[in-house]
Amino acid sequence: MSNSTDESPPADADGLPESVSVPQPVADDDRSETLPAPVILNPLPVNPVPVPAVPAVSSFSERTVVAMNTAAVQSTVDLQRRLEQIHAAQFYAYRRRHVRTSVLLFILTLLSTFLVGAGYFPLEYLLGQIIPSFGAFLQRAYLPQNVDEVFRSSCQHGFEYSIPLMLILFCHEMGHYLQSLKNGVPASLPYFIPMPLPPMGTMGAVIFQGRGVATRRQMFDIAVWGPLAGLAVTIPVLWYGLSHSEYQPRQGISSLEFGEPLLLQWMIAAIHGAAPDGHVFVLNGIGFAGWVGVLITAMNLLPVGQLDGGHILYTLIGRRAHVVAYLVIALGFLAMVVQQNYSFSLLLLLLLITGPRHPPTANDNEPLGLGRQVLGWLTLSFLIIGFTPSPISEPADLPEPPVKQVQTLP
Repeated sequence: MSNSTDESPPADADGLPESVSVPQPVADDDRSETLPAPVILNPLPVNPVPVPAVPAVSSFSERTVVAMNTAAVQSTVDLQRRLEQIHAAQFYAYRRRHVRTSVLLFILTLLSTFLVGAGYFPLEYLLGQIIPSFGAFLQRAYLPQNVDEVFRSSCQHGFEYSIPLMLILFCHEMGHYLQSLKNGVPASLPYFIPMPLPPMGTMGAVIFQGRGVATRRQMFDIAVWGPLAGLAVTIPVLWYGLSHSEYQPRQGISSLEFGEPLLLQWMIAAIHGAAPDGHVFVLNGIGFAGWVGVLITAMNLLPVGQLDGGHILYTLIGRRAHVVAYLVIALGFLAMVVQQNYSFSLLLLLLLITGPRHPPTANDNEPLGLGRQVLGWLTLSFLIIGFTPSPISEPADLPEPPVKQVQTLP
């Protein structure tokens, strides 16, 4: 406010009116604050002393700070974008390598199962085409058949076994992989394991996923849908293969014998009835692929460690599954010793190496719900009808070859 009196205000010792506010020096620490304009309480006399205006230092400082902050933010954004580009490039390069590895292993496993199903004759035929002398030897060895006809027949048997089996394995692994994608759990592509040795030509396939990432419910879904997806293909393949197989006289059959789980026995009885005396059931290539699918599914459902059954049982009963796993391994070794059949020795050895215990999930307390619990126990119960304690054995009642008697001359 201004005073209307005409009297001049008293002056102080410096000769300035007392009512004039003199601007004080602004400290550097206070330049960020907006300074008020000088306030004159009383009008100055004629010819007043001019008061210099205070420059807007605070506004300049604010603009400088904002500009610096904007530049810093932009630099951070550019750096983050560059790092994301680098990480994306590394990820896609990593992904391409693993895709190539997965595809290569799939092709090698397809080839190994084909060779086992074809009895390795395509390799002999190819060698005969390269070396004429060996080709002539094959022609004489397979008389009166033609080598070309034998080659075509062996290729047919190889594909009849290889393609259905690879379809079963692929669907099994895709059940795991697609559930991993659905639940957002990092997982690798399926890695098929070729093993060009009879009788199966493969050791199945595996998928790697981050440990401790999946919750209890996610782990259950990923584990249970592998066997279910595999069985959805295995059962029709097995039924079709059994329908085109038949009983044959036991005499003259010197190949390995394959154990018949309850599921296989029921299906054979439903399709062909009881076995005639002195006959055994001989599987064709498609039927044997279905048999391998049942065996691999049953082995994966063993409630041990990192197997599908180990995942499922851990999500159902928690840490008590560790006790079950140790009991299963102990009973497995005992059964091999009692039966003198070591078909599962490699599997039990691998289970001991990988560990019978199951690691905890990201949330062991997450509820499964009644539906998942029922589905889990039903899936594990497939062991009752799909598992056989002696999957591969030699014929026990084949006639022994006659003993040659050597006569000495007098």
